[in-house]
Amino acid sequence: MTESLIIAKGRCDLALLPQMANRHGLVAGATGTGKTVTLQVLAENFSRIGVPVFMADVKGDLSGISQPGGNNAKIAERVKLLNLSNFSYQGFPTVFWDVFGQQGHPVRTTVSEMGPLLLGRLLNLNETQSSVLSIVFRIADDQGLLLLDLKDLRSMLQYVGDNAAKYKTEYGNISTASIGAIQRGLVALEEQGAARLFSEPALNLDDFIQTDAQGRGVINILAADRLLQSPKLYATLLLWLLSELFEALPEVGDRDKPKLVFFFDEAHLLFEDAPEALLDKIEQVVRLVRSKGVGIYFVTQNPLDIPEKVLGQLGNRVQHALRAFTPSDQKAVRAAAQTFRTNPELNVEEAITQLEVGQALVSFLDEKGSPGMVEKAYILPPRSQVGPITPEQRQRIIRESAVYGSYEKEVDRESAYEILKRRAEQSAKDQPLPQPRTARPAPASRSQTVAEAVVKSAARAAAGQLGRQLMRGLLGSLFRR
Repeated sequence: MTESLIIAKGRCDLALLPQMANRHGLVAGATGTGKTVTLQVLAENFSRIGVPVFMADVKGDLSGISQPGGNNAKIAERVKLLNLSNFSYQGFPTVFWDVFGQQGHPVRTTVSEMGPLLLGRLLNLNETQSSVLSIVFRIADDQGLLLLDLKDLRSMLQYVGDNAAKYKTEYGNISTASIGAIQRGLVALEEQGAARLFSEPALNLDDFIQTDAQGRGVINILAADRLLQSPKLYATLLLWLLSELFEALPEVGDRDKPKLVFFFDEAHLLFEDAPEALLDKIEQVVRLVRSKGVGIYFVTQNPLDIPEKVLGQLGNRVQHALRAFTPSDQKAVRAAAQTFRTNPELNVEEAITQLEVGQALVSFLDEKGSPGMVEKAYILPPRSQVGPITPEQRQRIIRESAVYGSYEKEVDRESAYEILKRRAEQSAKDQPLPQPRTARPAPASRSQTVAEAVVKSAARAAAGQLGRQLMRGLLGSLFRR
């Protein structure tokens, strides 16, 4: 049995049980109350027992986890306060990632792999436009046309729009206005820098699930300070990563520790303005992914940011201070207090507003999966550096990474854009020259046209057979590339 992870100290040690860590969790609290340090402490502990971690660095200050701590008066004070006799500073194995390829290895996926459901949310499409986008994906899948980057999708949209009447009977009505709206959405998406995300080589999820030579789990940090300027792009990327893990990983049943722990910082962005159908699918993925050995920890300011169906699945909780300046704030405090198992010796609603920085109300699941009684406690100090490392340190870690060179060079292989462009050029060449009205087409020419038609028909059939073998999961992404 893997040792328990002591996260906080109150009247007693408060430990997270590794075998219960894939029952998910919540870290909540107002800005400046200590959520980031709690996140760092949790990641360190998971790494120490050999569990890889993924987390987004939304403020740019988590990179210090790669270096030993020290020279921090507040950390030294906390060590003394909690009487941590065996405390020592330590850095942890870290891999940096960045959609823009500047602060880490590039993170890429393809349009086909993300799928129409998540892409539709990213483009802020209405129901009609989303259905048209789904038809475009279906036609591409059926014809074996790879949608790798945004120019592939633009070409496919133009092709389907130009042939809308041809596809109406088989796939349904394709509105020209909807095609135009999607195209405009793609332009806006490119202005946000999303073109960097949609290309190859696509991310191999196995690179997230690694340990170092000492058996410690690698901590994967996504640079998200710039990415967060486009909140929907940030939320959709993290949701796609989660869906990929869900579709790719096998069922593992009960394990003595998670296979991977996934932290969703700024979790409210995941659910903001999401349609009910998408919320239902997110709830389903969260419920089912724990059987794949993945623990999800949502990090947000207020527990009310999380839909009730999802919140009910988060068994391990760390609640930092909340402010109660307005009636709405007071309602949030009461709601947060009611999510904990009652402690007769603690007024939870009152305590939430009086917690110091670094203090929290903590409740972890016990051996039977039942929530522990809530306790007021101090979060243990991190062993690694608090705050960011220098750009030079970051670049050195990137160059020394085991995946360095695997993603740095972008690849543009033949896909929908090239194929459709070649088809259009060939079609133009195949147009017969104008003939006098009295002239009759030569038999040889007619024979050649029929032969070409047979070849093209066979090619379409083969492509259709390939497309029909593609399958999409709960959130619309491909089961596997």
